[in-house]
Amino acid sequence: MFKQSAQHVASYYAQTFPSSIPLRPTLHETLHTDVLIIGAGFSGLHTALRLARAGKRVVLLEASRVAWAASGRNGGQALLGWSCDMPPLEKSLGVERTRQLWDSMCWAAAELRELPQRHGFDIDYRVGSLWTAVLPRRVKLLEEAQREAEEKWGYDALRLIGRDELGEWIDSPRYEAALYDAQGAHLNPLKLAQGLAAAIEAAGGRIFEQSQVLDYQETASGFVAHTATGEVRSEVLVLACNAYIDRLDRKLSRRLLPVGSYQVATAPLDPVLANSLLPNNSCVIDNQFVPDYLRLTPDHRLLFGGGCTYLGGIPSDVAAATRPYLERVFPQLTGVQIDYAWGGHIDCSIRRTPDIGRQGQRYWLQGFSGHGVLPTLAGARAVSDAILGDEQLLGLYQGIDNGRFPGGDRMAAPLEAAAKAWYRLRDNF
Repeated sequence: MFKQSAQHVASYYAQTFPSSIPLRPTLHETLHTDVLIIGAGFSGLHTALRLARAGKRVVLLEASRVAWAASGRNGGQALLGWSCDMPPLEKSLGVERTRQLWDSMCWAAAELRELPQRHGFDIDYRVGSLWTAVLPRRVKLLEEAQREAEEKWGYDALRLIGRDELGEWIDSPRYEAALYDAQGAHLNPLKLAQGLAAAIEAAGGRIFEQSQVLDYQETASGFVAHTATGEVRSEVLVLACNAYIDRLDRKLSRRLLPVGSYQVATAPLDPVLANSLLPNNSCVIDNQFVPDYLRLTPDHRLLFGGGCTYLGGIPSDVAAATRPYLERVFPQLTGVQIDYAWGGHIDCSIRRTPDIGRQGQRYWLQGFSGHGVLPTLAGARAVSDAILGDEQLLGLYQGIDNGRFPGGDRMAAPLEAAAKAWYRLRDNF
């Protein structure tokens, strides 16, 4: 499928990491463990840490490097909720069970604030997020979201910001209104992932990089997974591969479409200019079908993204492809120097709903659909709790209606690309 590498992509996060990114060993032995987790992105890392701290023997195998894929190169927005928004969840689960799921998301937001302090690492955590409306008719979506959050989900941290005061939050002519979330945040995702990995190891877990699992089998006593140079035998298996599940589990892979996503980081801006763009230093995402998202970094760069390709590729010149959208939001940055431009793949489910479940002692987490900083932590809690004997949260996820893409592997991407083109057209009217 998509080529993986022993080196992190040249993103802003990797290129400005405060020290050399730790290199962990490749598996060259046979191990026996309680839990084997395949994939060292957020979902695998959070699951591993919770289980290791609970006393389980945990081995985590990563084909490339810790957070090599989306977890280490995303927009860094820790937004409460899921990519699908609430209606599909409510349709599957009803109001009461959906509220329980929402409560677990609020738990994840609080937990993410505390994790770095608890384990002694920094993630450049900044408070506040804005969900903006580009079109006047979509201001109503913000109003409805605030009302439902309060009435259905018991969440009162949202504030509607009208056009008359929007300039105090974002200096852009593009937006009509915004919904401010005081519990939302933004952060450096690669720092978060590396901090989690170090915490796992401190708790006794073992992480192996450049150790791609070629296949696995279920046995009478559990599972056995093979790499090119070793194997792991475990009682429990957790698949946390997301967009890279591919041939390792064809049944799960048919429930995902790998979508190309990309973004840029400008050169450092004058601090006065940077602060004028986002006076309250909130991150921003709009409510278009194909949204723009943006935030400031601690060194006063604008990080801007939103482009995606449903046929899987990444533009050959990401900076050129992204610049028109950046300058549309901030005309005052016309011609700004772009220092970093990168892309990768996210795992979209057919309804943008999370796909988290179990079959026997095999568990999986996937389908975060480009919105995974907090949902991966909430999902990891459900899976780790179930492994430890409490299946209440996992049962909620298993009640969500997830399906395969129509037409099989060959038709999914063209159908999604056509749908994207239609919704992109609607975004303009």
